[in-house]
Amino acid sequence: MLTVVVIVVLTVFAGRLVYVQALAGPAIAAEAQAKRLLSVDLIGTRGQILDRDGVALATSVERYDVSVNQLLVREYRGDGTAQDPDGALGVARKLAVLLDMDAAELGGELVGDREFKYVRKGVLPQVAREVFALRLPGINVDKVADRVYPNGALAGNLIGFVNSNGQGLDGLELSLDDRLKGTPGYEVYEGGRKGQQVPGGHVEESPARTGDSVTLTIDADIQWKAQSLLDAQVEATGSKSGSVVVYDVETGEVLALADSGATDPNHPGDSAGGSLSSSVSDIFEPGSTGKVITMAAVLEEGLVTPTDEWTVPYTYEVPNGQVFKDSHEHGTLHLTTTGVLAESSNTGTVQIGAKLSVDQRYDWLKRFGFGTRTGIDVAGESAGRLNEPDLNDPRSQWAVLFGQSVSVTALQATQVFATVANGGVRVQPHVVKGWTDASGTFTAQDPAPRTRIISEKTADTLMTMMESVVDDGTGSNAAIPGYRVAGKTGTAQNWVDGKQGITASFIGVVPADEPRLAVSVILHNPRSSEYGGVVAAPVFRDVASYALSELGIAPSGTRAHLFPTTW
Repeated sequence: MLTVVVIVVLTVFAGRLVYVQALAGPAIAAEAQAKRLLSVDLIGTRGQILDRDGVALATSVERYDVSVNQLLVREYRGDGTAQDPDGALGVARKLAVLLDMDAAELGGELVGDREFKYVRKGVLPQVAREVFALRLPGINVDKVADRVYPNGALAGNLIGFVNSNGQGLDGLELSLDDRLKGTPGYEVYEGGRKGQQVPGGHVEESPARTGDSVTLTIDADIQWKAQSLLDAQVEATGSKSGSVVVYDVETGEVLALADSGATDPNHPGDSAGGSLSSSVSDIFEPGSTGKVITMAAVLEEGLVTPTDEWTVPYTYEVPNGQVFKDSHEHGTLHLTTTGVLAESSNTGTVQIGAKLSVDQRYDWLKRFGFGTRTGIDVAGESAGRLNEPDLNDPRSQWAVLFGQSVSVTALQATQVFATVANGGVRVQPHVVKGWTDASGTFTAQDPAPRTRIISEKTADTLMTMMESVVDDGTGSNAAIPGYRVAGKTGTAQNWVDGKQGITASFIGVVPADEPRLAVSVILHNPRSSEYGGVVAAPVFRDVASYALSELGIAPSGTRAHLFPTTW
């Protein structure tokens, strides 16, 4: 009987063994392996934003988020002392020191029925390692990539910022998000009791991919100088706001795009404004800087010469009965075409512009880019405002000749001068110089599109005329020792926050004999003076002087031979 019992038991055991090993073996092995598998998410680091010299304007750094499973914290057992009690308070006592938090307040955060709750975000790696070493139940430490902006508000309104998940929300962070963002990955492996990888065990992985890094045309030093000088002048003049654009006329590269009150991307919520660059989004009437287009048009059409003579009164009535006047009272002046531009005379400009038909006036504004976007690779660019000619509007058809009844951005206004300086060829402005992929390979951006607007002869003539503005006209405060400067002042009535205000500006080119830079300074509603030659030209001088030195551009090697301004 004992033999029979033993044989039966062994038969059952053998059958069970065959079932477990042969029939159900693969499924059981798979179930066991699944319990040993650990999954780790791999972060796809976001690419950097660099200035033209490789200075980091935005970068991602290694940080850690500490979270809690409140259901597991209850299982903590201390050593029985008052300093190490059981449960949430015991965990809080150990964790608070590392996280620099109050133990009682932290204990309150750990109590509840939630399986996931953040305790502290953005913890430094060293602190994260110390927290992990405590092996506290329910306390998790997860690696994240935190976005930081080392230079604070420098170019903040251009760069933009990201949300807590690293997704671009504004500025270049938004418009270039598809290439900047990395691709996350994962790793699955067999782990031991303490999470260590089992040698030779199952491993499955999908590597994370780092996003491409973008190199900008922006020069961080020139951007800083433009920003600091602009902010100082806005405060000194009581201006509502302002902007500075520094533009390489040969390549279309924007070296600086500064706006007053720039946002610090590290703390975007602290800013009263948005992060869009007002240099490309806000529009205003350019005023007398727009006279450059009128002069370009009549020269290109062969209707006048730089030395034609004009009798210029303080007020002037056009054929349809509209009366225009200059910025200040004066007797009758005897000015050449160059003198009209140098003295920024509205009445003289209207007489000269009368040689253009109404359609020609608007056509030339369109040719120079008014009413259309420049195509710069910055989010939120405005096209400005240029209405179609309206013969029922008796004033606008004349006012456009001296920069009124049309609205532009600071970048559009600067582009006009850059076009003239570049021999009459417009180069599309851009801020992206090239991209570097995860392997370190740099690929330059395609050359910017180029369009001829006026002949080289007209451009050279107009440049000489604009030198008179600085040498013997309203822009004398823009003069830079050792360099020939061409430019134009501007003063225009504008609406600022729903109230009538003034926009004062100066836009210039340097060196005038071998043009490299176009620089604009725009101030909205200055209180100390309404004239661009007084409040904007000095800022142009200081910004341009710094940029010339920074870029190593040699002083002018020739003397100017200017046209007469009077007769």
